Amino acid sequence: MLRFVVMFLALVIPASLVDADPPGKLLDLSNWKLTLPIDADDSGGADEIVSPKLETFVDPRYFFINEAGDGIVFRAHCGGATTRGSKFPRSELRQMTDRGREDADWSTAGQTLHTMTMRVAITKTPTKKKHVVCAQIHDAQDDLIMIRLEGTKLFIERNALETVMLERKYQLGTPFDLKIQAGGGRVKVWYEEELKMDWQVSRSGCYFKAGCYTQSNPSKGDADDAYGEVVIYRLQVREM
Repeated sequence: MLRFVVMFLALVIPASLVDADPPGKLLDLSNWKLTLPIDADDSGGADEIVSPKLETFVDPRYFFINEAGDGIVFRAHCGGATTRGSKFPRSELRQMTDRGREDADWSTAGQTLHTMTMRVAITKTPTKKKHVVCAQIHDAQDDLIMIRLEGTKLFIERNALETVMLERKYQLGTPFDLKIQAGGGRVKVWYEEELKMDWQVSRSGCYFKAGCYTQSNPSKGDADDAYGEVVIYRLQVREM
């Protein structure tokens, strides 16, 4: 509980964000749920916000509309609460179906094409371990792919397989267009409208994730209040 209090004080809330409009005014969040890097209910894990509450939800520390009014800020501090099976905190959306009532669950081997498109910028990394993930496909066991920034290198991570470079000298705050498509036994990724990966792979129990998944914690040398931050300007999932 002490760590949560310290973090609450460290992340100062600008006056302009008090009583601000919710992110649901910018994006359709009806088929997502949100994981936050806090454990306000002392459940032992990161809090989740589900539909329909998510559509009007705002947290001026971790999930809010930016000052320009054109993007949603996702922020996760290194000392934050984590989900089961992870050592790192996140402020991140998880794909749902049926107006947020059911977890999305699909296979890359099926004939349906599952496509997530987004315009996004990574705006802040932790001080010591400068690693942040802004998008994922997760399967029933683990992440299948992650769009990951390490320092200035922006790339697609595939666990033990070779990474796919997107940008070697990415500058924080630079928006980019991303398209991730899965189906027919393949996963494809476009970066700035250029096809960067076409991978033959079969996995089940899959779903999209988008937001800020900070890849550091105090054991990596970062302070509790060091954080990662991502801004999403557009986000859409289609199936056909």
